[in-house]
Amino acid sequence: MKKTKPQVGLVFFPAFDWAITPEHPEREERLLYTRDQIVEEGLLDHPRIKEYRPRLAADEEISRAHVCIPNLARHVTESHRIAAGGTITAADLVLEGRADRSFALLRPPGHHANRIVHGSRGFCTVNNEAIMVEHIRGKKGPETKIAIVDTDAHHGDGTQDIYYNDPGVLHISLHQDGRTLYPGTGRIKERGGPGAFGQTVNIPLPPGTGDKGMLLALERVVLPILKEWQPDYIINAAGQDNHFSDPLTNMNFSAFGYARLTELLAPDIVVLEGGYSIEGALPYINVGLLLALAGLDYSKVKEPQRRPDAARERAGVSSEVARICDLAAEQWSRRKEAPLGQIFGQGPFYERKRNIYYDTDNIRESQHELVRLCSHCAGWRIIYTTSSRFRRLAAAIVIPWRACFRCRREAGEKYEQSRQNPRLSLVVWQDPERNLYHSLEN
Repeated sequence: MKKTKPQVGLVFFPAFDWAITPEHPEREERLLYTRDQIVEEGLLDHPRIKEYRPRLAADEEISRAHVCIPNLARHVTESHRIAAGGTITAADLVLEGRADRSFALLRPPGHHANRIVHGSRGFCTVNNEAIMVEHIRGKKGPETKIAIVDTDAHHGDGTQDIYYNDPGVLHISLHQDGRTLYPGTGRIKERGGPGAFGQTVNIPLPPGTGDKGMLLALERVVLPILKEWQPDYIINAAGQDNHFSDPLTNMNFSAFGYARLTELLAPDIVVLEGGYSIEGALPYINVGLLLALAGLDYSKVKEPQRRPDAARERAGVSSEVARICDLAAEQWSRRKEAPLGQIFGQGPFYERKRNIYYDTDNIRESQHELVRLCSHCAGWRIIYTTSSRFRRLAAAIVIPWRACFRCRREAGEKYEQSRQNPRLSLVVWQDPERNLYHSLEN
């Protein structure tokens, strides 16, 4: 007999021994108040909600998603391993049928962590969702389609970086406009690389966007795209800093709005990202999320701090949200009409150069990337990188999922050439589909 209500697996990890500084917004109290509220409401005693313990992520699981310069041990603490491993645990609960949905309620967060890691940026060192996505595809196969819907107020630039050229992953980010908030990215015209153009969907929302605007974006843009693309799994990177009381952002979402968004989105896996209103918002948002995931009544969820009428979504904000939604929906509908030759060039490689700032660790990275333009697969890549911390030049050769024979052969030849290049002090081979990772110092 088919279940009428979903069973939810909760994976909890507050990272007691990890904080950037004792007074930093990203600290253990973010989850301790939530834990108290969940226990007080008796949710862990409900038959539809069961708690599970996290585990540590292994080197090879992290290295499927990241190239850590000069090595993984330089950056990844035990807390990072448990946060990433707990996210994998949440995925396995769903993949193995032990739960219908799962919620990885853990820290440190991860969605600002790029493929290349020289340090921490936006409080993030490794990308928990990306590590989990690679784990899912490793278990379920290369044809698995995964959608990541990021609802953090800050643009999920790290997740976008990792999957901007990956046709197996759809990345949608609803966030406060990057012209008004860190990390300054997530413009609507950022639409993906040559192998996955259109599958990066950014919905930059104006400051002051509340329940009305967030849910409009979900219903007018996100849900229709998901219905058309038909992912096998939907992951919600559930940043909670769109709340009206958050000290780091300028949005106007409520705890009830988050629960309603979760009900409509119906994600398979939810992963906590940001959210820094530690006492006034997070406990109530997370209770609402759990109730919505379990198909339970969340209508009485309300934070103790009342949202003043003057701060509700203004008419000008609502009209701007509607305009952005129309543009994002139109771009999606016409993505296959885009002149890729004009956007990415006619040569053998698409080239991009970037300067990346690691605000948490005050590191500046220079990156030069070449993507093979291939009609048979997403194309292999080589990324040259150096930084103010690691001043020597390193190169990472990245093999895409479902790589064609020609791209594998070319990438192998480039790897052998790079090993002989005296200018390169570090050469990395990353092949997530075959779970191969080699790092050689010259």
